Amino acid sequence: MRRHDGIIEIFLQPGELYFGDRYTRIRTLLGSCVSMVCWHPKRLIGGMSHFMLPTRPLPSANELDGRYGDEAIALMLREASLQGVSLAEFRIQLFGGGDMFPAIGRQKGNQVGKKNVEAAKQLLQAHGLSCSGAHVEGVGHRNLIFDLWSGHVSLKHIPPTPDVRQGKRA
Repeated sequence: MRRHDGIIEIFLQPGELYFGDRYTRIRTLLGSCVSMVCWHPKRLIGGMSHFMLPTRPLPSANELDGRYGDEAIALMLREASLQGVSLAEFRIQLFGGGDMFPAIGRQKGNQVGKKNVEAAKQLLQAHGLSCSGAHVEGVGHRNLIFDLWSGHVSLKHIPPTPDVRQGKRA
């Protein structure tokens, strides 16, 4: 499909999510954060989240917060419901969870990106949703562009510079 005239472009910051229609392009830049990208091929609607941590450290009675994976998926479920469809009808993909500083000696179990990816997969499973594709973990950051008129996701995976890999400051 070709790009329509009048396209709006949204850039997601960490903790944000956006749900739109066929006249929307969503962009984001991911390091250890994870994006869930959802697209409905018949309705040409969809959304993207950009969460930073699997869950909120302390429970809160406040509104749902897209910075946390469990709350971001709840927000995406709500958006799909507002459109009169189930999130199960969407093609869902996961991106991100990169190790941004591989040279820094951390314990294997303490990697934020890896924990975010594990949480995203568990959340999808808990809600009966399946993932049709993923580009997760590894080293470096990712630049994503999601075109809702076609469902196409452009991905540019950028490894860290040699100085960062060796633990040196620029």
